Amino acid sequence: MKTAVFYGVEDLRIEECATPEASANKILIKIDACAICTWEQRVYTGVKKVEYPFIGGHEIAAEIVDLGSEIDQKNWKIGDKVVFGTNLACGNCEFCKSGEEQSCQDFNHSKHLEGLPHKGMGGLSEYMLVEPKHLFHYYNVTPEEAAFTEPLSCVVHSCETADIHYGDLVVVIGCGIMGQLHVALSVKSGATVVACDLNEERLQLAKENGARYVINSGTQNLKDEVARISHGLGANVVFDTTPIASVVEDSVSIVGNTGRVILYSSFYPDEPVGFSPDQLHKGSYSIRGTANSNSRDFIRASKMISERTIDMRPFISEVVTFDDVEKGFKSAIKGDKYRVVVKF
Repeated sequence: MKTAVFYGVEDLRIEECATPEASANKILIKIDACAICTWEQRVYTGVKKVEYPFIGGHEIAAEIVDLGSEIDQKNWKIGDKVVFGTNLACGNCEFCKSGEEQSCQDFNHSKHLEGLPHKGMGGLSEYMLVEPKHLFHYYNVTPEEAAFTEPLSCVVHSCETADIHYGDLVVVIGCGIMGQLHVALSVKSGATVVACDLNEERLQLAKENGARYVINSGTQNLKDEVARISHGLGANVVFDTTPIASVVEDSVSIVGNTGRVILYSSFYPDEPVGFSPDQLHKGSYSIRGTANSNSRDFIRASKMISERTIDMRPFISEVVTFDDVEKGFKSAIKGDKYRVVVKF
């Protein structure tokens, strides 16, 4: 089989290696599509440091092609269409055993998976050998759409962390793909959504996804506009989906009393930010982080995508063949797209 391997900054090579065989308690899947996440883009550009050689890819849609002898064939059959929930959590720490795998103490992007020649998450390979607990069925949609299950699962976790209530005013700062998914899920949760970005095309898509108001932060004052829309009360929930540390202060400035600020993105560079502890005390609002997802999030994300409760098609900006995977990365890192998807 073929696999795409990072050997250095902007050094991505396709290699031939042996196709793994289904061992007793494993399932062999053939990858149909893998979306290029921002995380892998940062590996490609050198912003995210990994130990080379490294196999990336974790937004995966696949088909089962072989079953180990110990696999329960009532639940899993050859030909099943599945998505793969990344197995980066250790499964052994207190957080994993409490059902909080997304907050695992030993989260590891660089495991050496059985059947692959190098460390890494493995989705940029033609085949993977996986445990059934990391697989989830999908139906009705294309593999390119289903590959969005992992990012949607992370947004499911984020929105549940925010505890959105009917009628809440939710502000989403940043309208890249993760911001757009926050808009769509918040609307489904009964919120009135305000989308904020510098890009008018992204703001237009946010409106199509259900945002009631849009704010162009290049020409409008975010704090003033939120005060106007909320009649001076501030937002119930603010999602910061940007990697820019200074935006955290903007997020805190617009949250209302008892509200929730959710820091969704990783921050590059990771710089300190300031806020008033007295204002936090008196306003009784909270600032929380959220990252990754767990199995419960994955199940619900796969169902929503399968029924197009959340339609992923507007976010497929480009599809490339596996042989053109590096072309896909060069396109993705331009920053003008939602997702580039590698189709096998």
